[in-house]
Amino acid sequence: MAGMLNLTPTPIFRPVSTRRATSDRVFMVKSSSVNTSGTPLSSISPPPNFKAPQPKPFSVRPDRVLDILGASLALLFRLTTSVLVSGYSVTVVPAKEIPADQYALGFAGFKLKESSKLGPRPEKPIEIYEFESCPFCRKVREIVSVLDLDVLYYPCPRNGPNFRPKVSQMGGKQQFPYMVDPNTGVSMYESDDIIKYLVGKYGDGNVPLLLSLGLLTTLTEGFAMIGRLGKGSSYTPSKLPPKPLEIWAYEASPFCKVVREVLVELELPHILHSCARGSPKRQMIYERVGHFQVPYLEDPNTGVEMFESADIVDYLKATYAL
Repeated sequence: MAGMLNLTPTPIFRPVSTRRATSDRVFMVKSSSVNTSGTPLSSISPPPNFKAPQPKPFSVRPDRVLDILGASLALLFRLTTSVLVSGYSVTVVPAKEIPADQYALGFAGFKLKESSKLGPRPEKPIEIYEFESCPFCRKVREIVSVLDLDVLYYPCPRNGPNFRPKVSQMGGKQQFPYMVDPNTGVSMYESDDIIKYLVGKYGDGNVPLLLSLGLLTTLTEGFAMIGRLGKGSSYTPSKLPPKPLEIWAYEASPFCKVVREVLVELELPHILHSCARGSPKRQMIYERVGHFQVPYLEDPNTGVEMFESADIVDYLKATYAL
């Protein structure tokens, strides 16, 4: 099955960039038997004989080494931005001080005791329309990781038939990123304005240094993506799922990046559960599956839950690409 997104457009107020959505704004993904070109689609199901792979921490599938190396270049240009959650702190303690049922990175008889200071938590996920290879969008994704927010992403790759047109309907122009906060009714363009809004509402009000350097920030964001040569920017015909996928990830991870690229190219709406270092959501994954590793994908449309970035990429293409 495919789907269509039905949204009641929010009113546009000028000249300010912040808008209030009406209280009767409707969001839903409606199932359909055809895709956007009118081609009939079969029910969404995992590939035949599919079996989720066993997680292999800190390993790279041989055919994906160059992908991960290219995605890792971002760490050179953006340093620790989006690696650590706001207010991150760490102490090294003997391993016995950390209960066995608590997530902690261990080495040589010691473990890292990590903590963070998070602001108010939004009741509903923030909604962001964007695409992977845009430096302005990356800026916003970085603050999402720093603030440890859950975000419902609507991918808007070039020639994407579903969500790019919706942004024009809602905001009046096709510009990215575009944010909608269903908790407050606020919607806006402009990456710097979105960052200031998010840190003011869900953080301590302070924009991290590496996200406050104006043109230098934008340039380094662009340099951070040169290793992937525009991946995550162009639409690949796909089935639109009835329900958003869910992925546990964070912006700085090269393994997460290669999965996000495919989610964007296939225009698959997804809830991203941020879990940079210091995030309490690392413990949540640990409790659920007895192991922490990202990316971790949950597909409510097929019931598939899986680790391993290379295998997730293969699964997404096999399940949703036309």
